[in-house]
Amino acid sequence: MKKAVMLLMISALVAGSLFANGQQEAAADETIVLKVMGYGDNSNQEGISWKRIVETFEAENPNIDIQDELLYDEAYHQKVTARLASGDVPHVAYMGADARWGAPWKEAGQQYDMTKDIDTAQYDINLIPKMGPKGERYYIPMGTSNMTTVLYMNKNLVESMGFSQPKTYEDLVAMVPAAKAAGIDVVSIDGADGWAWGSCLMSALVARTTGDLNFVSKAVAGEKSFTDEGFVAALALIERMVKDGVISEKSVLVDYGTNTSNFNNEKALFMVQGQWAAGSIENPNVKDDMVLMAWPKMPGEKAAANNTVAAAWQVGYGITKDGASDPAVLDAAVKFINFFNSEAEVEQRLRDGAIVAPILKGYVTPSDLPNAVTQKVLLAQSAVECEVIDAFLTGDPNDALNTGMQKIASGLATPAEVAAEVEALARK
Repeated sequence: MKKAVMLLMISALVAGSLFANGQQEAAADETIVLKVMGYGDNSNQEGISWKRIVETFEAENPNIDIQDELLYDEAYHQKVTARLASGDVPHVAYMGADARWGAPWKEAGQQYDMTKDIDTAQYDINLIPKMGPKGERYYIPMGTSNMTTVLYMNKNLVESMGFSQPKTYEDLVAMVPAAKAAGIDVVSIDGADGWAWGSCLMSALVARTTGDLNFVSKAVAGEKSFTDEGFVAALALIERMVKDGVISEKSVLVDYGTNTSNFNNEKALFMVQGQWAAGSIENPNVKDDMVLMAWPKMPGEKAAANNTVAAAWQVGYGITKDGASDPAVLDAAVKFINFFNSEAEVEQRLRDGAIVAPILKGYVTPSDLPNAVTQKVLLAQSAVECEVIDAFLTGDPNDALNTGMQKIASGLATPAEVAAEVEALARK
């Protein structure tokens, strides 16, 4: 009888063990769906790299299914708003902590503090800023400083016309006759994109004419006014540049792709864009010798703001609260973000010109970087940083400013009128 009981007990233990192992294997085989919003499109480096990263990650992690949506520019921001409003919240998304890249997630209550999930063996935690009121870190930045008001110079083309790197605005004006005779622009900007006027031009001009590197945040807080003389003077510089021929009045018809194409194809001596555009310049006659610089000394510039460029922290990928609510999804999300930020991928983004300084722990910058990357590093080291407008100004006031600058460039509004509209909307 005792032997029979013992055999039954052993059989039960074996059966239980087999059942438990079966459950573990089933759990291991279970597919985890990870909903991700990626930034880029099929024609730019960000989008091409994104697709490759997703495919490689899925191949190495067959139990994780990345259901990604890849969008770029304003289409991305619009879709973020739409998905959050409908409750279709992604688990991982391209985001930031400022007004433009962070506000939608904050307003939807979807910011998740990733601090405890950050692998300090992979990342230098000191290079990841504290983003929330209690030191929260909502995403992993792709790099450190993100310069938005870069003036790209085609060094060979400028010198072929008998000029050199401009030190003052008047030096740019002096290039206008020769550029017109050659049928090219002096400075090209994607003026059809409202954000480009604010992020890539006005942000630096405001600091120059007010002498205050933090004027925008102060104006948003009500400590300054958008009708202050210095702010109106910055808007007036747009009017002056168009009048002087430094920027074409037709620039309001030029989109991002056309702007970078014009510079790449030597149809402009200079281009206004952010540092990220460096990766879009592929013509060796341009990229191998181009110079990335701050705007030269501008009319009415205050000494306190010489050599300023607008800059903010890099955006990156973060996890939403919905994504963090399921432990299995959270684990998959962390694994994917770490894969996205692996040393090989970070170095590729560095070489492509998408970032300036990686946030990886102990990372040593290669000595054989392309000219565009070297130029960005030099600019970041030498320039004085000021605020990016849409990191603080959002909604109707920011929209009015962007549209207003287009109107100024087209001769449809005065700087004072635009400033008054922005101020009125900011105080509502």
